[in-house]
Amino acid sequence: MPIRFPRPRSLAGQLFAMQAVLIAVVVAGYALFTYVNDRSQAEEAAGRQATAVARSVADAPSVRAAIHSADPTALLQPYSLRVMRDTDVDFVTIMDPRGIRWTHPAEEEIGRRFRGNTARALKGQTFTETYTGTLGASVRAVTPVEDGDKRIIGLVSAGIKVEAISARVQDQVTALLGVAAGALTLGAIGTYVINAHLRRHTHGMNAAELSRMHDYHQAALHAVREGLLMLDGRYRVALINDGGRELLGVSGEVVGRSVAELGLPAPLTGALLASEPRVDEVHLSARRVLVVNTSPVSGGERRGTVVTLRDVTELQSLMGELDSERGFTQALRSQAHEAANRLHTVVSLIELGRAQEAVEFATAELELAQALTDQVVAAVSEPVLAALLLGKTAQANERGVELVVSRESGLDDGLLPRTLPARDLVTILGNLIDNAVDAAQGSGRARVTVTAYTKAADLVLRVSDTGAGVDPAHAELVFQRGFSTKPAGPGGRGLGLALVRQAVARHEGVLSVAAAEGGGAEFVARLPLRTGAAVQEADTHEAVAHEAVARGAVSGGGA
Repeated sequence: MPIRFPRPRSLAGQLFAMQAVLIAVVVAGYALFTYVNDRSQAEEAAGRQATAVARSVADAPSVRAAIHSADPTALLQPYSLRVMRDTDVDFVTIMDPRGIRWTHPAEEEIGRRFRGNTARALKGQTFTETYTGTLGASVRAVTPVEDGDKRIIGLVSAGIKVEAISARVQDQVTALLGVAAGALTLGAIGTYVINAHLRRHTHGMNAAELSRMHDYHQAALHAVREGLLMLDGRYRVALINDGGRELLGVSGEVVGRSVAELGLPAPLTGALLASEPRVDEVHLSARRVLVVNTSPVSGGERRGTVVTLRDVTELQSLMGELDSERGFTQALRSQAHEAANRLHTVVSLIELGRAQEAVEFATAELELAQALTDQVVAAVSEPVLAALLLGKTAQANERGVELVVSRESGLDDGLLPRTLPARDLVTILGNLIDNAVDAAQGSGRARVTVTAYTKAADLVLRVSDTGAGVDPAHAELVFQRGFSTKPAGPGGRGLGLALVRQAVARHEGVLSVAAAEGGGAEFVARLPLRTGAAVQEADTHEAVAHEAVARGAVSGGGA
């Protein structure tokens, strides 16, 4: 049978026991000190009382006269008993200079020698001492009786028994013990209340368990890849793990700083400062797409907020690739349908014996498709961007929008430096085109015009549409995550232009929006061709993810 050891007391229990013992020791020590001090004071008071009585008796003229009489005892014994009764002393003994008693409370002791010291009194001094005599231990005073010539004619000793002094102290001790017991009780109650409060906060755990939980807490905090952020009631950072620092892109000492001081994008800062919970909200940091969840911590009052951050850049990449493939599939299906119609037309012309017209019809269709390809490739020979433009042209055509590459365009293959990856250009140009197609669709002459060229040391990407345009009051808001003038679709809106701005800012570029000639909106992105410092910080994984997002995951994110 295994031996079960008792569980150690909780931290609150240990503190309660320690405090209770400490209070008991302090109260007991104080009680002992007070008792000893009171007893000492009582003995001193008894000595002063005995001295006063002895001096009064020694100075009385009747005493001197009785000493010179033939029978001093007959006169002094009644007097000494009366003095004892009136002054509340236990004995008054009058004796001759040899120490032979003339008076004593016990008459059988009269005529016997006094038990005690008289040498100092015989020298004319008055003194006190504690001595055990015939009546037991007592505090006594001894003083000489002098005649008119200052000769010592007798001695007087007055005293109070020690047990009488103890009886006097006993009342004080009883009161002291009552006060000590009350202090101990109040201290125990106060300690119990405080430790009950502490026990609730420590959940009844002992010091070893708290230490172990702290170690587990620290290990788990820094092991998880997700970001964890804890804010206090004033929205200052109380705790942040390594994942949170990486996802938010913050460095240095951030604990104790307000969320508003971290330099995060305004929508993300607003979500962290919100008093109501946020569930699976998508936000952009400097370089990532994050899902943010917030939950208030309350215990009768608001104590702070727990924030979890998940990096969904890779997930958005996969969703973007999937949506992009769906778009191309739909375009291919439509193209296949159109190709089938054209093929049926060619076959019918041949069956009607009009072979020459069939050849001319088929050739014209091929020339039209090849002309589009030649136009795009001639203007933009960079292969990735050319492929993007051809694909977007087909998609726009299926939605009833004409996408054209302007004659101003000119971007040769190999012109872009390594510091400006084509993937980031796909993110920028792809989202701008998707936004323009959304805006132009349904207008009178739906058209999107794309211009890509280099000017001085900058790459200029310009996309204009024939839509309703952008209100000048919203010129800055259109680039914020979540802003859109269209109803939200299944994939959400308001993220595409935010991703564009993020990519442009990463390359130290400039993004602007203005009214296009003839109506609509014109977005212009200017990117420096040599910005080594900015793109050295770019992460290839993030670039691929943003490309996927640009190609489809947020293709509905128009302004």
